Amino acid sequence: MPPAPHGAPRRCIVFSHANGFPAGTYRRLFERWQGAGWAVHAIEKIGHANGYPVTGNWPHLRDELIDFVEREAAGPAWLVGHSLGGYLSALAAARRPDLALGVVMLDSPLVGGWKAHALRFGKLTGLVERFSPGFVSRRRRQHWPSREAAFEHFAAKPAFARFDAQVLRDYIAAGVEPSDSQYALSFRREIETDIYNTLPHHIAGKLRRRPLACPLAFIGGMQSAEVRQAGMRATQRLTAGRVSWIEGSHLFPMERPDETAAAVLEALAGMERASAALDRSVSQRKEEPIEQPADRRKARSAPL
Repeated sequence: MPPAPHGAPRRCIVFSHANGFPAGTYRRLFERWQGAGWAVHAIEKIGHANGYPVTGNWPHLRDELIDFVEREAAGPAWLVGHSLGGYLSALAAARRPDLALGVVMLDSPLVGGWKAHALRFGKLTGLVERFSPGFVSRRRRQHWPSREAAFEHFAAKPAFARFDAQVLRDYIAAGVEPSDSQYALSFRREIETDIYNTLPHHIAGKLRRRPLACPLAFIGGMQSAEVRQAGMRATQRLTAGRVSWIEGSHLFPMERPDETAAAVLEALAGMERASAALDRSVSQRKEEPIEQPADRRKARSAPL
């Protein structure tokens, strides 16, 4: 997409990150979008601000995003989010349709049907804590003697080893901070764990009963385990087929940042065109003269 003309208002993306990955991890995507003429805003660490606790189905995290959009965006924005961020973007658009021009979910498959009921049961019984990624995150190492030691630790892990090299460096820069004489995770692992264990089970049902007032698109990783687990039936239906795929896992934005950035711009362009066509259609219908019904009284009094 070409940059906005000089003096024209910049189109705005509000991006929401995946659980455990501060917004700085996505620097490559942001730079690509900014180079295409978009203003980009993002909460650095969702769930860490006072007043927005992590609770079941994430209502306060949704409100954190809504408040951020109201504060940072000059008007309605395009909401783009990865995993956690995609779900929050959909929830925010449902709650405040006046703030959302459209939503792009990056590997945030919507859970519906019996799987949504199973997730709800798992949260009520506590079983979800044994099977969600929170089982791993609550034991995650969180201290290192240096940033380089933290980098080497993550680079040795299979999931992180697939990251683009610069993205992994960006993750360390954003996700590890000085702590006393050591370096520690900046995204608190207890918050990360609570987010995993309170995953909403109701989003697909909510959107089915009351569809979004804006377009919704999904971009998924072709090898995403999360997509395999959740299935795509609800997502296909609620996006009206606005689904595309990128080679990679659930973390494909980190593995293929440039391809991901381009795919998001393409999705936004498609939704902009669809919205413009809908606006023109509505405008044309409003301008068409309304035919007056025939005078029924004359019809009744006409001679046979």
